[in-house]
Amino acid sequence: MLFTKQYFFRIVLMIWIIPVTFSCKNTDVISGDQEATEQEIKPANDPETAKTMGLFLDTWMPKTFQTPAFIESDVPASADVTVTVDASEVITKIPLTSFGHNANTWMTPMISEPVFMNHINNLKPNIIRFPAGSGSDVYFWNARPGGLPADAPIMLTDKDNIKKEPGYGFGKTNDNWRASLDNYYDMLSQSNSKGVLTVNYGYARYGTSSDPVATAAHLAADWVRYDKGRTQYWEVGNENYGDWEWGYRIDVSKNKDGQPEYLTGKLYAQHFKVFADSMRKAAAEVGAKISIGAVMYESVPESWQTNTVKTWNEGMLPEAGNRPDFYIVHNYFTPYEENSTAAVVLGAAISQPSKMMNYVTQTITSNGAGLKPIAMTEWNMWAKSSKQQVSNVSGVFAALVVGESIVNKYGLAARWDLLNFWAEGDDHGLFSDGNEPNVAKWTPRPSFYYLYFLQKNMGDRLVKSTVQASNTAIKSYASTFSSGQASVALINISASPQTAEVKFENLKKGDRFYWYSLEGSNDNGDFSRKVIINGSAPSGIAGGPLDYTNLKARSAFSKNGIRVTVPARGMVSVVVGK
Repeated sequence: MLFTKQYFFRIVLMIWIIPVTFSCKNTDVISGDQEATEQEIKPANDPETAKTMGLFLDTWMPKTFQTPAFIESDVPASADVTVTVDASEVITKIPLTSFGHNANTWMTPMISEPVFMNHINNLKPNIIRFPAGSGSDVYFWNARPGGLPADAPIMLTDKDNIKKEPGYGFGKTNDNWRASLDNYYDMLSQSNSKGVLTVNYGYARYGTSSDPVATAAHLAADWVRYDKGRTQYWEVGNENYGDWEWGYRIDVSKNKDGQPEYLTGKLYAQHFKVFADSMRKAAAEVGAKISIGAVMYESVPESWQTNTVKTWNEGMLPEAGNRPDFYIVHNYFTPYEENSTAAVVLGAAISQPSKMMNYVTQTITSNGAGLKPIAMTEWNMWAKSSKQQVSNVSGVFAALVVGESIVNKYGLAARWDLLNFWAEGDDHGLFSDGNEPNVAKWTPRPSFYYLYFLQKNMGDRLVKSTVQASNTAIKSYASTFSSGQASVALINISASPQTAEVKFENLKKGDRFYWYSLEGSNDNGDFSRKVIINGSAPSGIAGGPLDYTNLKARSAFSKNGIRVTVPARGMVSVVVGK
């Protein structure tokens, strides 16, 4: 064959085209792989809102992760347990109301305490209940000390038929040891929080007017008018099934509308409807949107409990009908006043929220009522005598309760309480009250730090996470941010450290992951009063590092695997960047 000039140029042209063609084909293959990878990431779809959350998700907001300052850190070479997070399987949107707390009337005016206000602003609880607890049933929001209504007896009848001064609370006070109602409102405003207000139901029982129910309902309605839409969530009474509550038993010789000596669930529901009608009418007058909750008993009654407790739900639910907007439950999860071990405390945090939700929902449906949102407006523990309530274990307990409240789809959860009494360590307070030896008032307890970092690194949607079946030490709560990141709180309930590897599915991971590690110290046995965060310890004998907002995260590249060591009875909060 003769190599003509024209043929020569054809050969040259083919040689030049072939690599270009292969290069183009190679580019197409890479692009196809990328598309395939993206297609393999399943989209995350929000499920239908659970009826037990309902209206409490109306305030839901998307959350953006803020990349923290960090310290480059080593990771374990291997792991004891694998945790798998599926970012496409959304369990629920996370209510802002999951991170609530209880204020009370005796914790100073609050806004006059700059240390407290700084911590509460950092904590961002979103929801703060008031006047809270049993004091709600003897609280007169519009009265001054010494200015009780004429139909409110000075002495009330307790469960044993003994007359006692109940410790009335007043909304208009200038005392430096307690908060006025306006102090509370100012605290909410300055901390960008919303309230849960508990109106005085007990007055409907012990009031001596000709119509104590209407009088008490009118008092509540006037509060709604005064509130002028600042508060959406309202409760009628506090634990009114309990024989410790004022109004459980009354002096019938002083009663003018024929009420029985002992309260029942049915009677409460009859009164609830009067309150609800008055309060909703008042809300309409001021153009406010309010939601009103009714009190339920939260668990299977014990044989030794009163008939009021045993019959409360079956009497209240049918009588109340569709009138409540939500139901209220309380629980102090550990055995009553027992010197509980760490294992008992943490086990209760894991088991009781689901047990309670199952009981409450079954009771609602079995009594012919419709499912409504469930608000756990008080929770804590009864454990005592070893400083359990002020310990690092209490912090782990708190993180577990919040995690389980979201998993089990409570609409609201509020810890009891922000400030209480030292009582040699049997103290529910999130902050020291100033009577704790060598600890300054408003020093945050370990629970504060666990709740701060749990919320700081939790996204806006709870997603599925699975711990390797053979491991019983690690609990995981995974979430995603609307900004694209994912996080998981790993909580170790065992007495030994655990190394964990986290594998994220259906997530476009970034180059780095970040984490904060929280653990106790070696004081006070299993119940250390300290919390150490990323190696930073408190300067004193209790609490945590005061520069917690400036602590740098630990960080490492994610390409080599996401592995962390979870301390014994501690927590590691991990976020994978986008």
